[in-house]
Amino acid sequence: MVKKLEVFTSQSCPYCPMAVEAAKKAKEELGDAIEFEHLDVNENMDKVREYQIMSVPTIVIDGEVAFVGAPDAEELIAKLR
Repeated sequence: MVKKLEVFTSQSCPYCPMAVEAAKKAKEELGDAIEFEHLDVNENMDKVREYQIMSVPTIVIDGEVAFVGAPDAEELIAKLR
């Protein structure tokens, strides 16, 4: 089963690049088992409201908020497995 990984960020967020990097490493390791999408909160307000995102970075897995803040890649991979 493919898991959907959505990473919500903002250009002004100093921690967001770390969350994106962790997601890219997870995608590298898990390959086709992951569908990865990087979303800017300012351009995706409908999803921000849907998931009730209050801060960035926020990582959503299969429609559920999994992390608020930037996890390390190993922690994210473990959650995805």
